[in-house]
Order: sequence, then C-alpha cells, then structure tokens
Amino acid sequence: MEHQLTIYNTLNRKKELFVPLKEPHVGMYVCGPTVYGDAHLGHARPAITFDLLFRYLKHLGYKVRYVRNITDVGHLEHDADEGEDKIAKKARLEQLEPMEVVQYYLTRYHHAMEALNVLPPSIEPMASGHIIEQMNFVQKILDAGYAYVSEGSVYFDIEKYSKDHNYGKLSGRNVEELLSTTRELDGQSEKKNSADFALWKKASPEHIMHWHSEWSEGFPGWHMECSAMGTKYLGEEFDIHGGGMDLLFPHHECEIAQSVAALGKETVHYWMHNNMITINGTKMGKSLGNFITLDEFFNGSHPILTQAYSAMTIRFFILQAHYRSTVDFSNEALQASEKGLQRLMEAVANLKKITPAATSTVDVKSLRTKCYEAMNDDMNSPIVISHLFDATKMINNILAGNNTISTEDLKELSDVFHLFMFDILGLKEEASAAQSNTETYNKVVDMLLELRIQAKANKDWATADKIRNELTALGFEIKDTKEGFEWKLNK
Repeated sequence: MEHQLTIYNTLNRKKELFVPLKEPHVGMYVCGPTVYGDAHLGHARPAITFDLLFRYLKHLGYKVRYVRNITDVGHLEHDADEGEDKIAKKARLEQLEPMEVVQYYLTRYHHAMEALNVLPPSIEPMASGHIIEQMNFVQKILDAGYAYVSEGSVYFDIEKYSKDHNYGKLSGRNVEELLSTTRELDGQSEKKNSADFALWKKASPEHIMHWHSEWSEGFPGWHMECSAMGTKYLGEEFDIHGGGMDLLFPHHECEIAQSVAALGKETVHYWMHNNMITINGTKMGKSLGNFITLDEFFNGSHPILTQAYSAMTIRFFILQAHYRSTVDFSNEALQASEKGLQRLMEAVANLKKITPAATSTVDVKSLRTKCYEAMNDDMNSPIVISHLFDATKMINNILAGNNTISTEDLKELSDVFHLFMFDILGLKEEASAAQSNTETYNKVVDMLLELRIQAKANKDWATADKIRNELTALGFEIKDTKEGFEWKLNK
C-alpha cells in the first residue's frame, strides 16, 4: 500500500507502522455497548473513532472485517465479580424479560448510530449467543492450568499466570502490588486472590440469566465474551482491538491474559484506545449518572443543554479532537462545532458556484497530500479539519474574485473536499430543523391555496373566500395567476 498509516499501539506506548497480518485483509474488534440504557455521548466516541478507522482502512483498499460486540449478559454492576447483572437488574426493575431490555436498547442504539452516520460493523455478535464458545474457552484455560474451580465458579489464577507471563503488560499495573494489597483473609472468599477474576460464575437462585455447564448452572464472566467472539470471527491472531480507555484495565488486560492462557500466544497486534468525554472535567458515564444521552442532544431536552444539537454537530465535535485526547463537553464548544460545520457545508455548496478560469492563482496540489499525511499520522482528524478550513478560505476567495482556479484544479479541490469531508470523516448534509420546518410550512400554505382553487372550480365561493380572507388576515398577500397562484408573507 502506498500510504504509510501509523497507529498508536497502547501495548508498546508508541506509534507504529500498520502492517496487517494477511494483507489485504484486516481484522478489527471493538468493544460495543452493554445495552441496559440509552447510548450517551461517551458511547458516541468509540463508535465514531473506530468508524473513522474503518472508513479509512477501506478507502486505502483493505478488506476489513469489523466485529463490534453487544454485551447482553455477564456484565455485573461496578464491573465487578459480585452484584447483579446490569441487564437483569434493569429487567427486574421494569418487570421485563432481560431480552426485552436488550432488544429495546439495542434498537435505540442502532438508530443513534445511524443518525451519527456510523457504518454498521461486518458482524455484531451478542454475548448470549456465544455461551458455548465461552465455555470452551474457559475449559482451555483450565486445561492449561491457569484457572481453578471453586464452589461452582471458575476463576483465573493471576498468581500462577504471573509466574509464566506478564499480567499488567497493557495497563502497566504491578502484579506484586495487586496481589499483596488484595489478599483476602483465609476462608473469606472462594477466590485464592481477590485480584483473580471470574471466567464463569455460578448463578445465585435469583439470577435470571443462566446456562447449564459442567461447573454449575451459571453464566460467563464479563471479559470472556470478547476473547471468545474475537477469536471465533477473526482468528487466533488478528490486527486491531479497540475500545475506550476506561476498558484498558481490567477488561482488556484480562482479555490478553485469557488469550495467552488458552492459546499460548497473544491474539491482538495493535491495541487502540480512544480517550474519554468529560463533563466539568469528570468522565461522563452511566455509573456516575452525569451523562447526557444522544437523544437528549438531538432534541435538546437535558437541563444542561441550551439548545438541541444535530447528529452531525455531535460527530464533528468528536472529530475536532484527536481520538487520544480528552474532550470536555460544553454548550460553547458544541455551538462552535455547529458554526464550524456550517462553514464547511457552505464551502461544499460554494464549490458548485465557482466559474473556472484559464489559470489558477491558488495552490490546490498540496491539499490531498496534507490530508493524507494527517490521517496517516494516527488518524489526526483535527488536522484534516484544519486543512479543510484552509480550503474553505480558498473557495471563498475565489468566489469573491480575489483568486482564480482552472477547471482541472477545481475538480481536484472538489474531489479532495468531498473525499475527506464525506467519505472519510463521514459527515453528511443535514436538513436543519428550521429548514425542514419552513418547507413543511410552505407546503401547508400551498395546500390551502390548492383547496381554494378547487372550491372556486366547484363554485363554492364561501370556502374560497374564507381561505383567502383568513390568510390575508394573517398577513399573507395572495395573487391569482394564469398558472394558479403566488403568495408571500408580509412580516
């Protein structure tokens, strides 16, 4: 491939040249949502980050198999090994079947993703549909001697694993410290060490979701689904695993340990993590209760919001920051994004208004190269956007008559602008609410005047006069013409 894409590999804490295992194929796995509530701004970030990567890899000519899972079982409260399953808890509170909760929020998640112009993944496996694969994976870890059964649950033996392998290599956690600070009082727990994590949990009598296994009637641990489904669909080794930085420890650290224990090797070549969305400097999250759902953004219904923000404004807001930097939410920042996006959309419209000249007094040659350089540098979307703003100034200057552009250069400028703006950044034209309201309003007035013409044709003068008089009273000026009618509203 001519483009030298580098990506920051969390595993080695540095940018590395992206070399797929089996070019032109790329396998990519991203942790999707636990569907027990509406998607919020924090969920939009990984979805948009890895959508950008998915779009760019495909643009570069790779055949990408993108797997994004749905967690619908096994994710307990506080990401712990004790407590209630997040989905089962919601089901109990709402007196629903757990799968009703899953279906409801999954449908809403898909609608939100579609609004954000996030492409659907190639495969969207669900944890509950891969229980057998997860059991088999647990058995492999037991067979390798890195897990133990205790009172019907199966736990990963971190102490044993750490003698042979490096637990903590992704997050930089110190195993000795983990083990020394988390020793349980003898007999207080069914785990050898409280740092050990569940691969399979015996279900308590009130636990709704459970399956039969040789260890117990139970359910898989939260970390197990990604190891089992990632390797099922992408093979024992694959290229990229992505997710939010909040999943780095313990979720992704445990995934690495599980894979090495079961398969004798590491599964993932490049680990990629997007940073958090913060609100007043604190991570936005369901567990903290300080989140704003995507629907609340779209309709402006959250008390913190001063207005509604369109899906493309949200997408642009997220792309304006590099995926590895934090983004702090504020109304001011979103309003600035809204204006910025409007400027770029106007530039797209203005491209069509330019009349080419014989020669160019602007340099468009470097725009494509600069945009590619930014994307190849660990997907630097804010730099791509800054180049598009430079191109916008160029377009406005040509329109104002300060510069000229040749037919060939105009085509190049237009091609590059469209490629990066729409295909790679994934932005799209949106009918603004005001615009669609105006269109609807115009149609209603036209419809009334059509009815008036029909009334006149039927010699129903009373109705015809009533429509005319009432519209006139509202300030409309109506003119009958050969074609039918014309109207305008006198403010």
